[in-house]
Amino acid sequence: MSVKSLSIRIDEEILNKLHVVADYEGRSANSQILVLIRDCIESYEKAHGKIELNTQ
Repeated sequence: MSVKSLSIRIDEEILNKLHVVADYEGRSANSQILVLIRDCIESYEKAHGKIELNTQ
């Protein structure tokens, strides 16, 4: 699996709060964001079924 980069615009206050949560969880901000994304996808798939991707 290749690793891709994603740039986002984020409000400074939200970013600062993200760092607090990430520090509490013992993660970097990047790792915390990945956890949140995975949790979101897992929740979506529980409600709507597995996401099937057409990758070629």
